[in-house]
Amino acid sequence: MPSQPSVAVARFEEEFARLRRRQRLQLLAFSAIFVIISHAAADVSNFRLDRLIAGLPRIGEYIGKTIPEIRLDTLPGDIAYWYYGFFKWLGLLFDTLLIALMALIFGSLGGFLLCFPASRNLAGNFAIYFVFRRLAEIARTVPEIVYALIFVVAFGIGPFAGFLALTIHTIGAMGKLYAEANENIDERQLEGVRAAGGNWFEVIRFAVLPQVLPNFTTYTLWRLELNIRSAAIVGFVGAGGIGQELYHAISFNYYEDVSAIVLMVVATIMVIDLICEQLRHRLIGKESLQ
Repeated sequence: MPSQPSVAVARFEEEFARLRRRQRLQLLAFSAIFVIISHAAADVSNFRLDRLIAGLPRIGEYIGKTIPEIRLDTLPGDIAYWYYGFFKWLGLLFDTLLIALMALIFGSLGGFLLCFPASRNLAGNFAIYFVFRRLAEIARTVPEIVYALIFVVAFGIGPFAGFLALTIHTIGAMGKLYAEANENIDERQLEGVRAAGGNWFEVIRFAVLPQVLPNFTTYTLWRLELNIRSAAIVGFVGAGGIGQELYHAISFNYYEDVSAIVLMVVATIMVIDLICEQLRHRLIGKESLQ
């Protein structure tokens, strides 16, 4: 008669083998589904490796056309010729930054107000949670450029349309990110405030905000960088800023203007990213860990 340890070992090995078989089957099923979906996606998007290989040289040719001829012996003059519209573009880029910043302020405020009833653990009622989650989805699902087209028709060409478009999209995106941060908090602090007699607003103030503010800060600063890029894009449909000038340069094949404007936008985003990184570290106290 087998001993109890040997029986336990046999059961463990049997259970382990069954678990391994189930994991293999799940992996095979997932791999098959992934291959089928990938093939369908490639077919719908008309993606083919031969087309990609054939098109890459043309991309290089276009980029080559946008880069001006710059020589060391005439470097200052070549740079000045390349950036002949620097101060005009700088003004439009500043407009883009202001659009992005204003959209961030109002959009983050809207997302902040939206996120608490859109959090499953804070809404208190499934109907409230469902309605506010769907509002956030509607706001962020529609692309900014579509909102911009609508507002350009309603309010005319200019920065105001871009500001409204980015604000609505920011509300939806920030509402979702903030709500997910709320749902990952330590529930014990909520229970403590409730046990002390705190109402819903006091729970938010004393139990939720101290836990989520670092995440809120990170998401908000990240959204500023994203809004700058989006503000440049909505300018393509007449919503103001540097994007409108970039679209004009692309449409009329002003190749050197395209590269000059794009480099200005890239440099601006890099600077903003570095500033936001330092600001984020200071706000969350990361500098104390270095």
